[in-house]
Amino acid sequence: MVAAVLIHPDQKEVIPLAIEPIVKQDGETKNDCERNATKRLLARIKQQHPKLKLIVTEDGLSSNAPHINDLRSYGYHYILGAKSGDHSHLFKAVIEASDQGQVHSLTTAHLNANGSTSETQWVEQMPLNASHADLLVNFIDHTEFIADGSVTKRFSWVTDLPVSAATVQRLVRGGQSRWRIENETFNTLKNQGYQFEHNYGHGKQNLSTVLATLMMLAFLVDQIQQTCCPLFQAVLEKVGRRRSLWERMRSAVFSFVFKSFRELYESILTDRCFRQTLPPP
Repeated sequence: MVAAVLIHPDQKEVIPLAIEPIVKQDGETKNDCERNATKRLLARIKQQHPKLKLIVTEDGLSSNAPHINDLRSYGYHYILGAKSGDHSHLFKAVIEASDQGQVHSLTTAHLNANGSTSETQWVEQMPLNASHADLLVNFIDHTEFIADGSVTKRFSWVTDLPVSAATVQRLVRGGQSRWRIENETFNTLKNQGYQFEHNYGHGKQNLSTVLATLMMLAFLVDQIQQTCCPLFQAVLEKVGRRRSLWERMRSAVFSFVFKSFRELYESILTDRCFRQTLPPP
């Protein structure tokens, strides 16, 4: 399935917004694909949240003209990954712009043990590719070095947002926050007890799609609690991992009766259990 989550560079938690299963639609003869599912997902988000202003960040597979045109039609801004192997025409145009002195650069020193620095370059109004030369994008390239000059990280993006010395670092942070979609969403769902895997089939009559939707609803509740509930935050900090918390909760409710989730969380936080009252034989 394709998932849209709300992310922020300063916020570890993510808020699931909408999901779309990658499954053949009624009346279709061809198998479904991620691109078609993404188009349906965008349409659903716009319908359900017509006033929500979004900056969409995605990987390099999404920086293509049809998808960008879809984003523009819904009024969404974007920061999309771009790789030289997939965008040779764009990178060639950037090199030519650099030779003409049109590329801007900003170097930043980082206060850490490695003595690392970063260089961010940008240029505006570049053609996305040869077949869509009229689609102009702003290009950002961000490279990080350690003290001996070795490159440790390099990222490139295309965006429709204005780029300047005053805004480029914020745009870089926005582009880098895409990793929260992978790390805080899908890696969490696969490895922290939610039992979601890439081979999660759809099952007969969409059973697994229903289960995956319920899983995302549970994940949404957990993320809201992790963001807003001090008691949940304290319990999670004590046990260390979400998977461990689910096991503690499961073990507790198997043996004891709790009047509320607050009572359940407090029992785990204080290592205090409530004796179960059994009905008379």
